[in-house]
Amino acid sequence: MPLHASSQGHTSPFFYGWYIVGVAILVHIAGTLSFSSTLSIFLKPITEELEVSRGAFSLVRTAEIGVAALIAPLLGPVIDRHGGRWILVVGVLMEGAGFLLSSLVQNFWQFLLVRCCLVIAGEALLSSLVVNVTLAQWFVRKRGRAIAIANLGTGLAKLSIPFCAAWLFVVVGWRGTWAVFGIVAPLLVIAPALIFMRRRPEDVGLLPDGEAPSQGPDGSAANGAAKSSAAGRRVLADDTSWSRSEVLRLPSFWLLVVTFGIASIGIAGLNLHIFSFVTDIGYSPLVAASFMSTIALTQLGSTLVWGVLADRFDIRKVSCLQFLIQGTGLVIVILSTEIHFVYLGFFLYGTGLAGSFILREVIWANFFGRASLGTVRGISLFFSHLFAASGAPFFGFLFDATGSYDLSFAVFAAALFTSSILILLARPPFKESGPGARIL
Repeated sequence: MPLHASSQGHTSPFFYGWYIVGVAILVHIAGTLSFSSTLSIFLKPITEELEVSRGAFSLVRTAEIGVAALIAPLLGPVIDRHGGRWILVVGVLMEGAGFLLSSLVQNFWQFLLVRCCLVIAGEALLSSLVVNVTLAQWFVRKRGRAIAIANLGTGLAKLSIPFCAAWLFVVVGWRGTWAVFGIVAPLLVIAPALIFMRRRPEDVGLLPDGEAPSQGPDGSAANGAAKSSAAGRRVLADDTSWSRSEVLRLPSFWLLVVTFGIASIGIAGLNLHIFSFVTDIGYSPLVAASFMSTIALTQLGSTLVWGVLADRFDIRKVSCLQFLIQGTGLVIVILSTEIHFVYLGFFLYGTGLAGSFILREVIWANFFGRASLGTVRGISLFFSHLFAASGAPFFGFLFDATGSYDLSFAVFAAALFTSSILILLARPPFKESGPGARIL
């Protein structure tokens, strides 16, 4: 398997970075098994058997996000220095063990303990932080497309898991379903991660996007990624290194944190409660599963489109469009319980949601570069998780108080429309070098 570009200036027949994308697809599938959208399928049977309210059960998601928030800032610098291979292996082993133990719990506190200490701690190591930071190292010009292809794993999993879980519920019950997840997750990730994962293309004699070194006038190698002016500017940005203290002083950092943070509040809440919302408005569990799969199908169908748009157009304008589509879908869901409009609303919501998973990663990488992206994303995810931690209990306790999800859905839609405006105000930071250097 050739890793190196040829000395004649031609790229290898197949860029090794696409193997990294393949591993990322499998990691996303394994990680989806612990997502709140998957947990939502278990909400009713667990709350009924363990005798806990929906509001109290929603605190599971808050605790989960708190665990992820604590891990992310510590994990980022480790990814920058050592890469993600062993992080992924340890993460999936923890997640798998947590699923197996989840099948044995007898009390709610036991479920909460296992969920936070093993499942979510493991999922944090399998998270988009590890995968997308690694992909951003391997791709610059094709960054949007690479991240989009990797996210097909999430779309495939979200499309299939609701139906698989519903079938497993019938065959082995909800406890047996957790046990099956505990076996499947490690099988998906361990071998591919150990065989294929690499930290950066430079570690194996390659350049991002599979570009070959080109010879300059003096015979020295020049970065092939700088062949176009736009690509050249991005490569220069990728060379910039940011410390934690520098990042925390940047207005652009905080604007992105707030923009994506207020949107993540609703995503965390809706993902956990969507199955219950659909059954509460009068539809069967099978129909509810089909709505969740509709969201997954739209994510699967639109993911590559968002990736191409991210590479070709102003990332801020593309992100604005994503927020508007997502918010419009929720408004349609709120205004009508008629099945065709609910499907349309969730179709639009899923289309926008697919964009959010890709565009936020591309914009962070484009704004802050490759050199210390793990550190930057680790810090940003800490704050994003703090926002998201309030989402699930907000939806749950508001439902307990009003008997409906309409108000929480409306607030979420308003947050998405606000984010569509804020993202247009974002500007890449600039770091001067030399004496008297400033951070802008």
